[in-house]
Amino acid sequence: IDIHLTIADPALSFEIDIAEESGVRTLHFGSNWIQGAMRIARPFALELDYTREMMAGLMLRPEPAWPKQVLLIGLGAGSLTKFLRRHRSSARLTVVEIEPRVVAAARQFFRLPDEDERLRIVIGEGADFVAGSRGTFDLILVDGFDENARTGELDSARFYLNCRARLSDDGLLAANLLSKRRDFRDSVARIAEAFDGRALAFPSCDSGNAIAFAATGAAVDHTLFDLRAAARTLKRDTGLNLLPTLARLEGSHHCAGGCLVI
Repeated sequence: IDIHLTIADPALSFEIDIAEESGVRTLHFGSNWIQGAMRIARPFALELDYTREMMAGLMLRPEPAWPKQVLLIGLGAGSLTKFLRRHRSSARLTVVEIEPRVVAAARQFFRLPDEDERLRIVIGEGADFVAGSRGTFDLILVDGFDENARTGELDSARFYLNCRARLSDDGLLAANLLSKRRDFRDSVARIAEAFDGRALAFPSCDSGNAIAFAATGAAVDHTLFDLRAAARTLKRDTGLNLLPTLARLEGSHHCAGGCLVI
């Protein structure tokens, strides 16, 4: 059954639309841009390609106890939050979302769990939160867009520098970028500059999303053989399939000599 529901509110600068087609429920902010998705039969799986690639940090830092502290900027439908909560049971998650009605929609329509000792949701602007935080995070996930697919301060040199300051010794930043934007290369360059060159953008997904990763502390230095082993372990343990990502990486300039280094 296909459905379409609009949550209209005069206080909102945009409408929240919930659509459902062929067993997949999607979140929109008054436009055709998909802000999140959930397959009804698999509510804790990552439905969209780019969300799966944002979890590639689990392959780049394959230690079972990593990450312990995670910051997610931008909630959307809560897909990344639900995945980490289910498959990294020792991790503490902090989610920063600027619009409280998005949180309400994620709870009502996308099975976002209530807050507890492992999940904290902060209503606020992500760049302000990072600038004012004194916490340390192993993984920072940035996926914050408005109804017009704009990121604002979340794609600034100051923001990326602040993210670096908040990462632990073995930290990773994963930022969702749009490869079809004219300033895409500028975004990647800003991240690389903030992290002294220790950054790269994965080849774009079919959707046009490209995930940029940046690292602190110990080098990310893996052979493709080791990455495939880590990907197979993740697929077995969590259902997350990053083997197609590795196939695209193998054909890119990032894996010269058969190794991926950040």
